[in-house]
Amino acid sequence: MIYVFHLLDKPGGLELRQRMRPEHKAYLGAVADRIAFAGPLLTDDGKTMIGSVLAIDFDSREAALAWQAGEPFSKAGLYASVAVHAFQNLWPQKAGFPPAA
Repeated sequence: MIYVFHLLDKPGGLELRQRMRPEHKAYLGAVADRIAFAGPLLTDDGKTMIGSVLAIDFDSREAALAWQAGEPFSKAGLYASVAVHAFQNLWPQKAGFPPAA
């Protein structure tokens, strides 16, 4: 089952986000083969990061929550708001994805 993580940073969290980003990306790398999509939430300027949206396949909600608890941004206390929901993808994606490398 895919679980979507909607994660909003605490106010003023940009410095912490930037500092922890390499660890966050490495942690995501460990589950890269199970990621449906992932990326930062941005302000309307399209540049300033204010949170994250991740969609990752896990065997259970418990496994998803355990993974999220160990995620570096979570452990560092970056998030003001955390929501985790089961997700069923019913639409083939055609927009919003980076070009294939």
